[in-house]
Amino acid sequence: MTTTHDRGDTPPAEEASPFMPPRWFVRTAWIAHRALFRGTGGRRGLWPPKPGKWGTMRLVTIGRKTGKQREAIVAYFVDGANIVTMAMNGWGDGEPAWWLNLLDHPDAEIELKGEGANRHVRARAAVGEERERLWDIWRSYTPHLDAYATLRSTEAAVVILEPRPD
Repeated sequence: MTTTHDRGDTPPAEEASPFMPPRWFVRTAWIAHRALFRGTGGRRGLWPPKPGKWGTMRLVTIGRKTGKQREAIVAYFVDGANIVTMAMNGWGDGEPAWWLNLLDHPDAEIELKGEGANRHVRARAAVGEERERLWDIWRSYTPHLDAYATLRSTEAAVVILEPRPD
């Protein structure tokens, strides 16, 4: 079988690294988003996923060092009964604190826009074919996902939040 490369054509160019704002800007945006959520009593800052787009939720974990409740606002989509997010740390190196907390204490609570009560969940990392399937869904929502992922020295965990009884 002849490929375009075999015919002497140039191979497709690799995707250029996507633009990433400076780390201070990313951190400031996180702080501002959380302040918006708190300042409006939760009326602003969260949104449900829409067709072809992810939503945002509030994730409440137990601090691995302090034992106190910690919260983060993270992107998510729904996969059956599960909620799926990604431990990407703004595409910077290192794991986000909320993921490290979940590794030590996998039971957590999430708040989704429009639901009256928080959901109790248990976190785990997707592996193998499940991770690939969920990564493909993220890829459909996020242009240049693979290019963003190369900005990290380690693989970003795809995190599954499974429902647990109250």
